[in-house]
Amino acid sequence: MSGFGPGDPFLADCPARLAVELIADKWTVVVLYGLSRGPVRHGELVELIGGISRKMLTQTLRRLEAHGLVRRHAYAEVPPRVEYELTPLGQTLIDPIHVLTEWARANGGAVLDALDAGPEPVTPGG
Repeated sequence: MSGFGPGDPFLADCPARLAVELIADKWTVVVLYGLSRGPVRHGELVELIGGISRKMLTQTLRRLEAHGLVRRHAYAEVPPRVEYELTPLGQTLIDPIHVLTEWARANGGAVLDALDAGPEPVTPGG
């Protein structure tokens, strides 16, 4: 028996599971980290992150804004200027992201070593 039951936070469509799915997206943590030092423009984020397309960054920022983690501020200037920043809710994720980053630094080599080693052979009956 798994020990999970109705009402457990990561089952079905519980808010906790939805939040984990949001931050588990490929680009979410990287974008949040990119915004962790203050307001940033779209183009600056593209350069900072590397490997993300402008379209994917826009989609990620919109999703994070819709979920209350990022704020978009458009300035009434010519040419137009738009900056993105973390909301107070988004800022609550920065410490956990730092912990994850440190874990990745400490264990990234071991993860790659395990990948290079391939799967362990499965023994019959085991």
